[in-house]
Amino acid sequence: MKIDSATFYKSCSELKGLPVSSLPEIVFVGRSNVGKSTLLNTLTGRKALAKTSSTPGKTQLINYFTINDRLYFVDLPGYGYAKVAKGQRYEWGRLLGGYISEREEISLVVLLIDSRHPDMESDQQMIEFLEYYQRPYGIVLTKYDKLKQKEKSRVRKALKSFSLKTKFIVNYSALSGEGKESLLEQLENYTG
Repeated sequence: MKIDSATFYKSCSELKGLPVSSLPEIVFVGRSNVGKSTLLNTLTGRKALAKTSSTPGKTQLINYFTINDRLYFVDLPGYGYAKVAKGQRYEWGRLLGGYISEREEISLVVLLIDSRHPDMESDQQMIEFLEYYQRPYGIVLTKYDKLKQKEKSRVRKALKSFSLKTKFIVNYSALSGEGKESLLEQLENYTG
């Protein structure tokens, strides 16, 4: 998949504000601070398309980006740790769960997992959620460049043990660009 254009389309705080469209949606989800926004920026070649922060919980809305005028990339709020009130975390969970379970336009969910912490319970719960709702999903291991060689094989084994229905697993480094082309090739299969 070649990305020629990527623009911010809209943000939604509620499901009723989602776009009325038949364009396919490729959704990016993961724990807070796993690197969703950074991945979107590196995939599209736009440094500031999605807002990034070292503070967990920066993405608080469902953010839509139009890609090549033929599909959306959707950046969801992170789950897990974030320095926000419990009520806000509950609302994010409700929004995220409702979106993933109900949205017909979703063609693929890309689950980002921090490669340094591949066996987090919250990631496993997300995989179970995606499989329960029969959503096709792929896994991207972020921050892969920070692992030693021995750790890399341990990470892949851990993931294969609890994600049997994943369409793909891609190792990704925003710093080196490792995995970018491989991920774009995978995404091409879900562009409609």
